[in-house]
Amino acid sequence: MAKKHECPTCQQASGLPLGPGFTRRKFMQVAGTGLVASYFADVVDPSLLFGSTTTAGVPLQNTARNCIFIFLLGAPSQVDMWDLKEGAWTPSDLAPTSYGDIRWPRGLLPKTAEHLEKISIVRCGLAWVAIHTLGQTWAQVARNPAGLSGSIAPHIGAVVALESQTSRKASDVLPGFLAVNAGSIPGSGYFPARYGPFGIQPLAEGLPTLIHPEGPARFDRRWNLLHKIDGNRKTGELGKPSMDTNDFFDQSKALMDAPGINDTFKFNESEHARYGATDFGDSLLVARNLVNANRGTRFVQVTLPGWDHHFSIYEKSGGDSLYMQGGQFDPAYAALLADMSTMPGATPGKTLLDETLVVVVGEFGRTVGPLNEKKGRDHYQRNSIVFAGGGVRGGRVIGKTDSLGDQVLDYQWSGQRDVRPEDVTSTIYSALGIDYTKTRADDPLGRGFEYVPFAKDGIYKPITELF
Repeated sequence: MAKKHECPTCQQASGLPLGPGFTRRKFMQVAGTGLVASYFADVVDPSLLFGSTTTAGVPLQNTARNCIFIFLLGAPSQVDMWDLKEGAWTPSDLAPTSYGDIRWPRGLLPKTAEHLEKISIVRCGLAWVAIHTLGQTWAQVARNPAGLSGSIAPHIGAVVALESQTSRKASDVLPGFLAVNAGSIPGSGYFPARYGPFGIQPLAEGLPTLIHPEGPARFDRRWNLLHKIDGNRKTGELGKPSMDTNDFFDQSKALMDAPGINDTFKFNESEHARYGATDFGDSLLVARNLVNANRGTRFVQVTLPGWDHHFSIYEKSGGDSLYMQGGQFDPAYAALLADMSTMPGATPGKTLLDETLVVVVGEFGRTVGPLNEKKGRDHYQRNSIVFAGGGVRGGRVIGKTDSLGDQVLDYQWSGQRDVRPEDVTSTIYSALGIDYTKTRADDPLGRGFEYVPFAKDGIYKPITELF
């Protein structure tokens, strides 16, 4: 077993700053819409859609149109959830139950148990590091954030947004990448800012401040005045940051002007209750609505923090214990799978779940076997990843671990090795029809930017056994 990672002041933030720039928060405060989002980064070449690929004939799954990326911030205990291991430490009310070949914590995740035929679990995951901020960013940019390309790397959602740009229709007014209740996450990297995460907070009434508090007529006058006094912003004369600002202004104005677009962000009390009556549940509701609207959003990230259980992991009296977090996750995730499996997709004969890959990840896992002296579990690189929808065959487990959940006895996939964050990203891209081996020729480092480093060399690849 690896040495425990002591973490007296574990940070709950994700993402690394990618340089100075204008924030969407600043614009929305000016425009009066109240949305929040990420920082811009300088862009060397705005013609990003003309990147090159170095590998011909790469087989892609191309089974999904959308992706909902659920990040469990803090690193959940895989041996109490997805790869349940029982011992003297196991509380009886975890209620371990067998569903076919899957041993499951029915007392912790009872509603998800009703949908095991829809999900597949990869139990042979292994993070590169067991440090929160580094691991969180690594999982979202598919590379070492401390490496050279890590300093310019876009979030995987930004890659999806850029790659889907050529298929956007005039009615696609929603940003390609939305982050719901996601906090601070990696942004667009060296890509134009319009591909970065457009962050919102879920509210039952939607986004009420999409309408200027003094009315649309007043806003239009201010908008026209802005363009008169700030015309250089869109000419390129002031450089790429000003062009990014202008792109975002136009994108936001289109969103504000789109009739009925706010209905996409709304939900009712019945839905709120069915998804668990939590911010996380509301976030998954909005994520469902966004992909169902089919108005341009192709990648949605939802984050649930609070999984850093160094102590009192089984405590029920309060705090962010395993039971408290499971109580938020379980009803929301189960309701999302249930709803999307019955909602029609954009393609005749397919459901929304058929068209939407749903991925559940954490930055790493937690120590296995008996609890530590604080009745918790510390940082550990072994972890599990959960996939559903988007062409994934449910009811499957990939990777067989030993009785503690420490060593892998059988990898059960073609890679015959641990599944790394780069493999997870390759799987997402492949499902969405994106060439995961692509190398762009427009990066500011002049080295060529690989969507997944070394994938073109066959080092990392999709987990095809999921499909």
